[in-house]
Amino acid sequence: MNADPPAPPGPAAPGLESFPTSPLENLPFAFGAPPVQGELRTEPEDFRVQELPVCEPEGSGEHVWLWVRKRNANTDWLARQLARHAGVPASQVSYAGLKDRDAVTEQWFSVHLPGAGEPDWKAFRCEGAAILRHARHGRKLRRGALRGNRFNLRVRGVTGDAAALEERLECIAARGVPNYFGPQRFGRGGANLGAAQALFGGTLGRVDRHRRGLYLSAARAWLFNLVLAARVQDGSWERGMDGDVLQPDASHGWFAPALGDPELDERLANLEIHPTGPLWGRGGAPVSGRALALETAVLEPWMLFRSGLERAGMDQERRALRLRVGELRWRREGDDLHLDFVLGRGAFATAVLRELVAEAGNLD
Repeated sequence: MNADPPAPPGPAAPGLESFPTSPLENLPFAFGAPPVQGELRTEPEDFRVQELPVCEPEGSGEHVWLWVRKRNANTDWLARQLARHAGVPASQVSYAGLKDRDAVTEQWFSVHLPGAGEPDWKAFRCEGAAILRHARHGRKLRRGALRGNRFNLRVRGVTGDAAALEERLECIAARGVPNYFGPQRFGRGGANLGAAQALFGGTLGRVDRHRRGLYLSAARAWLFNLVLAARVQDGSWERGMDGDVLQPDASHGWFAPALGDPELDERLANLEIHPTGPLWGRGGAPVSGRALALETAVLEPWMLFRSGLERAGMDQERRALRLRVGELRWRREGDDLHLDFVLGRGAFATAVLRELVAEAGNLD
């Protein structure tokens, strides 16, 4: 890994309700400003997502797995509709991951039905949703139990430098993009950040478990994005720096590299491993040296968020700073750009789109 410039100073923490309504708008780009402009999500069909499961249902067991297509529907809301149809508490319905609301998506849900009988799934009626198939399985579907998601996107009315766009796409296919958390994590207009600040400051009052989880996740994502922004700015988001801990591609584990490892730079260049940033929580940061100095400087103004996440019982974790964009394909049809790619679990298509298209609708 290469030497790096001094760590940048951390940003000042804002006051209540002073967070940006578009939390990604001021974050640096990896490869310069987007080369084209276009319109995203003119229709839900412009943003299609298909979950890539870890396994398929076996055909028997206490849980019914449902492969569901939804359009303009919230994942958690749809889970409650499935529970109502099955006549079970909402806690008995689970899913691997949240999917975009303003989109057409396909994913698995599971319903715990230990008895022999089950409802008539063909009779399920819910606006914007349809059960495409169902089968029994021995285990419930747990959060995070997916390999990733396949995206099929349409950008309408593309204008700008076509040659630069082609070059940018090839660059992203070879080098990936910064693994920013997308705006969905921060709520509409970034409202979850202000709520997190009020929660940590003791002025929010009681909130249910679901909303509390959303606010904690938003705070964690905000701190991560700030560190990643500093690493993008100094160029170390993809090449690493002294004291980093690294994460194998498609893994959520991490390791401290051996000093003088001759293969380290090659593995970083081949996207086999990635530098990481903090998902804040209890416990000491595993980084050292320059990486620790940078993270300390960036996050020093954010004591309220850091201490709030620790008091909430979150444990320190790591997330890759770089996102591999798998199976990236593209084509032009008139003024429209069609994109197909695969991202690992926990990744956001926004991180890819913001490097390509300016004025990307309501995504950023």
